[in-house]
Order: sequence, then structure tokens, then C-alpha cells
Amino acid sequence: MMIKLLHTVIWVILAGCILTLPVLAVSRRFRWAAVITVVALLEWTVLAINGGRCPLTDIAARYTLDRASNFDIYLPNWLAEHNKLIFGLLFFVGEFVVIGRWIRVTSGISLQAANSGSHGTEAADLDPACP
Repeated sequence: MMIKLLHTVIWVILAGCILTLPVLAVSRRFRWAAVITVVALLEWTVLAINGGRCPLTDIAARYTLDRASNFDIYLPNWLAEHNKLIFGLLFFVGEFVVIGRWIRVTSGISLQAANSGSHGTEAADLDPACP
């Protein structure tokens, strides 16, 4: 039961990160979007190394004979079954939003800099969170 709870908590954090990507893009928090991208890619690396399965699934399997899609996580069965597809698509959509917004913002800043006589963009100009 503790493994199932831990797995669910980790899933909520990672799913929340993926859902946050477009919000970060719209609010021009590109550094945070980059951090979340790295976190998601690390998670996918762990899954890839483990044959497409979360290592916690293998640990949970030691304690039950249940093999429903959600035996190791507190999610509805349909979501546990299609989790990778749903959140994989949401991740790519979020990344397209981030990249599109970044291109729009940086080209807008570059145009403003050219019009004002400045040369290029400072990194801090891309993220309003930077002092």
C-alpha cells in the first residue's frame, strides 16, 4: 500500500509538471519550462531503461497477484492503462506551446532591440523572473 501511495504521489507531481508547461510558456517562464522538460525526460529515461515500466510497478508486483492496469497506483483503470499515451501527447503539445511562445517572444525582443539600437538579447530578457 505504501508503494502504491508513493507511486501515486510521484505520478501527481510528474503529471502536474507536464500540465504546467503551457502555463509556463504563456507566462514566459522559460527556465522553469526547461527544468520541467529535463525532469520529464529523466522520467522517460528511467522508463526506457526499465523496459517501459516504472520500477515501482515491479516492486508493487511482489506484494500482490493483482495485475490490473492500476494495481500499483491510485488511478482509474482507464487512466492507468493509457497514462503514457495521454501524458506523452500532453507533453509534446506543451513543448510545442513553449517553443512557439519562446520563438515569438525572442523574435519580438530581437525586433524591439533592433529598433531601439541595441544588439541582441540578454538571457534575463527571456525570463521575467530574472532580476
